[in-house]
Amino acid sequence: MSQNNAGGFRSRTAKPAGQPGKQQRKPATGKGGEHKRKAPADQHHDAPRRHKPRRQPKTTDGLRDIFVDVDLARAAAFDVIFRVNEDGSYANLALPRLLREEGLKRRDAAFATELTYGTLRTQGVIDAIIAECSSRDLDSIDPGVLAALRLGAYQLLYTRVEPHAAVDTSVRIVSAIGQERAKGFANGILRTISRTTPEKWMEKLTPAGEIESIAFRNAHPEWIARSFAKVVGIGELDAALAADSLRPKVHLVARPGEITAEELALITGGEEGKYSPYAVYLESGDPGQIDPVREGLAAVQDEGSQIIARTLVAAPVEGEDQGRWLDLCAGPGGKAALIGSLARIDGAKVDAVEVSEHRARLIEKSVDGLPVTVHNVDGRATGLTPGFDRVLVDAPCSGLGALRRRPEARWRKQESDIAELNELQSQLLASAVELVRPGGVVVYSTCSPDLRETRGIVDHALATLPVEELDAHALVPELDNAGEEKSIQMWPHRHGTDAMFFAVLRKAAGEQP
Repeated sequence: MSQNNAGGFRSRTAKPAGQPGKQQRKPATGKGGEHKRKAPADQHHDAPRRHKPRRQPKTTDGLRDIFVDVDLARAAAFDVIFRVNEDGSYANLALPRLLREEGLKRRDAAFATELTYGTLRTQGVIDAIIAECSSRDLDSIDPGVLAALRLGAYQLLYTRVEPHAAVDTSVRIVSAIGQERAKGFANGILRTISRTTPEKWMEKLTPAGEIESIAFRNAHPEWIARSFAKVVGIGELDAALAADSLRPKVHLVARPGEITAEELALITGGEEGKYSPYAVYLESGDPGQIDPVREGLAAVQDEGSQIIARTLVAAPVEGEDQGRWLDLCAGPGGKAALIGSLARIDGAKVDAVEVSEHRARLIEKSVDGLPVTVHNVDGRATGLTPGFDRVLVDAPCSGLGALRRRPEARWRKQESDIAELNELQSQLLASAVELVRPGGVVVYSTCSPDLRETRGIVDHALATLPVEELDAHALVPELDNAGEEKSIQMWPHRHGTDAMFFAVLRKAAGEQP
């Protein structure tokens, strides 16, 4: 089962073959995040009101014992969709664990993954359509019933699943979770959805504005679409948003000094990376089962992260590099491990700072055997002696550049969060400049293309701190079409990486640390 286009409705003409805190259960589309339209009176279906949240039955039994009349793939997808919205779970963590526990493999696991990720990615559009067919606000629908409706609607709108199968299995889920009285409601909603083609639903509900329309068709909140448009422009916006709904290739990093990318590609059957000398691409598969990964010779790491770590080590400093390097926001440790591997080759030592104790422990595991010392402290007040030659600030950010990896993230994030992050980002960059020696370099990076988190922070630093900006493109000449400023902005649809940003700054030689 697959979508015809990234985030796009399936066509009924295709041959049938036999996916925050609490999620706001209202259509997260259009301006302000909701749709107000209602269906004609004869299409309304009344949902039983809930006076308090009714949760999926808790049990120590497996899904087979709860969903007796539902296939395991759909049962697993429902379970994760429910928990993501009600418990704040993360699909990329919850689903693999559930698949292992229930013993789903290959075809069933792939189907469960598509249903889960697809439903969560397109949830804003699905909610708008459900709202068209119901006389109740989505907030008044039992959360379990709503999760079943979302799962059924996704199959009707985005897959080649037969309509009767999508409706019937979703109604059975409603029954299995103890909502017998809501079976008729669920059946009516889904049958109403199925009577209109996906193309007609899109035509009916797509907003009029250009950005609003592109956002809705690609199942993104409008504010994210506007953020991206400021960087790539309207002409490229559709491609940028569509890439968030494509399954990314697995990127491996070959640990320098342990194994080469060429050797890793031969062992795994993968393809050497285009931009990082350590990268290997895999089309699919479980990287945890690969021998070099199990043996610690390689790891999973987006090629964009590899480029940033390598740039820190390659950037020119003034004067002699004394081998004091710092990763100021190091959790969970991927970049610190690559920097540590390169430091071992160069005879340097790395300090890795992380404010979260849990993430600090993860770093320790990642850098085991490398010349890296982990400090569980705040990057704004490290207590470390200034004078570092190189400092990386991989700042906490909105994560808008990694939406393809976290299907529910686009609907959880709020634009209002960015202002608070901006203050922290500026403080961390100022701390890095204080810790680096005169003539030393600071690399500032984010996994977000939002200008408020990228150029906004860098430009403020250039205006207020004793630093100059180096041309990052000269350090990664093979990375083309990566922005017109001295900084680099990567994109999934251009480079196959997450939408990562980085800038290279050098502290004025006359400044004392």
